[in-house]
Amino acid sequence: MRRHHWLAFGIGLAVALAIRLVLLPQPGLAGDDNDFLAWARWIGADGLSRAYDQPISFPPVLPWIWWAFGSVAPGLLNPTPNDPMALTLLKLPATVADIAIAGLVVWSLRSRPGWSVAGMLAVLLVPATWYVSAWWGQFESLYVLPILVAWLLVARGRPGWAAVALAVGLMTKPQALPLLIPFAAWYLRTLGWRGSARAAAAGAATMLVLWVPFLAADGPRHYLQSLSDYSATFAVLSLRAWNPWWILQDAAGGGQLISDNVPIVGPVTLRWVGIVVAGLLEVAVFLWVWRRPTASGLAWGLAAASLAAFVGLTTMHERYAYAALIFLLLLWPNRFAVATWVVLAVTMSLNLVAAVPPTGEPGSWVPVAGAVGVAGALAMTASLAGALAGLRSPGDENVPVSRRPAPA
Repeated sequence: MRRHHWLAFGIGLAVALAIRLVLLPQPGLAGDDNDFLAWARWIGADGLSRAYDQPISFPPVLPWIWWAFGSVAPGLLNPTPNDPMALTLLKLPATVADIAIAGLVVWSLRSRPGWSVAGMLAVLLVPATWYVSAWWGQFESLYVLPILVAWLLVARGRPGWAAVALAVGLMTKPQALPLLIPFAAWYLRTLGWRGSARAAAAGAATMLVLWVPFLAADGPRHYLQSLSDYSATFAVLSLRAWNPWWILQDAAGGGQLISDNVPIVGPVTLRWVGIVVAGLLEVAVFLWVWRRPTASGLAWGLAAASLAAFVGLTTMHERYAYAALIFLLLLWPNRFAVATWVVLAVTMSLNLVAAVPPTGEPGSWVPVAGAVGVAGALAMTASLAGALAGLRSPGDENVPVSRRPAPA
C-alpha cells in the first residue's frame, strides 16, 4: 500500500476504535443486555452444562463465550444495573468480531490496496455495524465472522475446513440459517454428492462437539422450546424492519404491530405466506449459485440469501440484514456491488436509528413510519433485487477461487 493508503487506514482505525470505546460501557438495548448478563451470571453460578435451564434463544456458541468470560472476568457477574465493566465485557466479543471482519475484508481485497482500505473503513465506520455491536450489544458479527472465514476457505480450496467454520456460524445465531443455502449449492455443484456428504459430516461433527456439554441436561430440547416461545412472543409482521411487511403493517395497523399468526385463508397465516415467499427467493439463490459456483458467485449468493430472508419473512428485526452488508464488500470494486452496498448501508443505518434512536422513542430522530418507512422498505427490497441481479449476471470473476474443484 502507498503512504496515503496507510494514512487512511490508520485514521479510520483510530476513529473506529474511539467510537467503540465510547459506546462499549453505555447501556444500549437495556432489556436485551440485562437478559444476556443474567444468562451469563447463571452460567457462572451453575456451570455451562445447565445454561439452557434459562430461556436462552441462541445455539451453543454464545453460552460458550459467556462461560469463558464468566470464568476469567468476574466483572461480567457484577449484578449492578448498567455496570460499565459488565456492559463492556458483554459487548466485547461482537466488537472484536467487527474488527476481525474488517481485517478479513482487507485481506480478501489486498490485490487492490485502495479498495482494500475502503472496505475496511466501510466495515468499521458505517453506523450499521457499530450501532449493532458496540452500542446495542447484539451478536450479528459473531455469526457472520465464521461464515466469512468459511467463504475464504472455500475460495482457497479448503472445503472441509470451510464446513467446520460454517457449522460454527450456524451454531451462533438462528439468523445464519439462510446462509447455508448458497453454500449447499456450491458444495453440490463443485464437490458432488460424495464430497458434499463428507463436508456435511465435518459440519455435523462440529455441531455435536459444541452441543456436548449441554446434552446431559437436555439442552437442545430446552433451546428449541425457548426458540418457539420467542417466536410466539414476537409473532408480528415486522419488528420495525423496513421490508414489504412493514409497509402492510404501517398501512393497516396505524402504527400498531399486527400479528402474523391470524389466518387469512383457511389455516394459512401471513407467517406462512412469508415463509413461502422467502423460500422461493432462496430457491432462486440456490439455482443461480449452482450456475455460478465461483467465489464471486458465492459472495453474491450469501448477500442475496440474507436479504431474501429479510425481505420475505415476517418477524424481522432491522439488524438482520447485517450479513449482506459484509458479503457485498467482497465483490468490490464491481460497480454494481458498490452501488447495492451504498443503498443497503444507508437504508439499514437509518432503519436502526429510526427503530431505536440514541434518545427518545422510535421515530423521534428519523421517522420509522409513514413515507420514510415506505421508502426504506422499497430501498431494502431494491437491495435484494440488486443482489439477485448481481448473482445472475456472469460478471468478472475478480475474486480468487479454488483451482481444484472436484467435478460435480
